[in-house]
Amino acid sequence: MTFVQRCAMAILWPAFLMAGVLEVLVFALVDPHQMRWLGASALDWPAAAFYTIAFFVFWAVTTVTAALALMLDLPADRINRP
Repeated sequence: MTFVQRCAMAILWPAFLMAGVLEVLVFALVDPHQMRWLGASALDWPAAAFYTIAFFVFWAVTTVTAALALMLDLPADRINRP
């Protein structure tokens, strides 16, 4: 397994798991049918659409944070190579 593959798995897998945890926590408290977009009336989307979009948003945010954490852990010579 290459370095890039190991980094991708070290970033994407924990982010996936945390997105699932966030999904459960958020939608235990929020009803998707009462969601409003910028103060407008309630969106007429099915609940599954809210869950899917929220999961991917949570996954993207946790992926960015995991990537930043991994980047901060890299040695300087790995980052500053010519």
